[in-house]
Amino acid sequence: MKRVKDLAQLQWIALSLSPNIGAATLSNLLHHFDHDLDAALAAPPHELMRVRGVGAKIASEIGAIDLDRLAGEVKAWGDEGISILMRGDADYPAPLSAVEDGPPALLLRGKPPAETWSKAVALVGARLPSKEARYITLGLAMKLARAGRAVVSGLALGVDTAAHTGALSADGVTIAVLGSGLLRIYPEANRALAERIGAGGALISQTHPCWGANAQRLVARNRIISGLSQALVVVESEIEGGAMYAARFAKEQGRTVCAFDLPASGNQRLIAEGAVVLRRDDPLRDLPV
Repeated sequence: MKRVKDLAQLQWIALSLSPNIGAATLSNLLHHFDHDLDAALAAPPHELMRVRGVGAKIASEIGAIDLDRLAGEVKAWGDEGISILMRGDADYPAPLSAVEDGPPALLLRGKPPAETWSKAVALVGARLPSKEARYITLGLAMKLARAGRAVVSGLALGVDTAAHTGALSADGVTIAVLGSGLLRIYPEANRALAERIGAGGALISQTHPCWGANAQRLVARNRIISGLSQALVVVESEIEGGAMYAARFAKEQGRTVCAFDLPASGNQRLIAEGAVVLRRDDPLRDLPV
């Protein structure tokens, strides 16, 4: 992996991987301490809690950071094929750089082609899709792959699995954004699929590699799925489905939201709100990418 060049990079990684510090809070910390990471990490709790977004819990997390231990972990992650991409680096995905609250650091496993980030389309949907939705997903993923587009999804069961599988079956590139760490693949049932994805595409996470999935991380990964993509396609989702988070984030990020005209309540809501409607027989015709 790319080596951590100096102490400042290690400090940045430590803060980026703290479980409750997001991009906005990290920005507030940098502003408060005049971009002096030494000062931020050495500050007492009462000083840290003067920063907007920092309460006792986050102050405690910062105080517990062990840079020596992290340096050893970073080396071990590299031995596992994990790279760390820091916002501002040349190899950080350009679409996410343009998103205001893009993750301060990303962990990546795999070596996707350099042009991947400019040609990505996200496919998301239900974990228990209808047979029709599964068929639609497989077909669209294959068509996108053959057209030279990278397929982005979240490695979940159902539509996500069909999206990754379809792209791989067409010898295309697919990107899986995880709600867990890269060394704690979730769901376990997709571990073999994750290995196939990493061989020619990439696995991406903003979470410490050894941490498991939880509800917060699974929701947060949707912001990365949409942020990496030119357009986001909801194949099938009910209103309360996780794919609806991805659609909302995509709108906030200025991405095009598309949906198939299926009976699912989420699809119908998105269409009523102006989503691009895709045809089941030839979705590429209407996909605006």
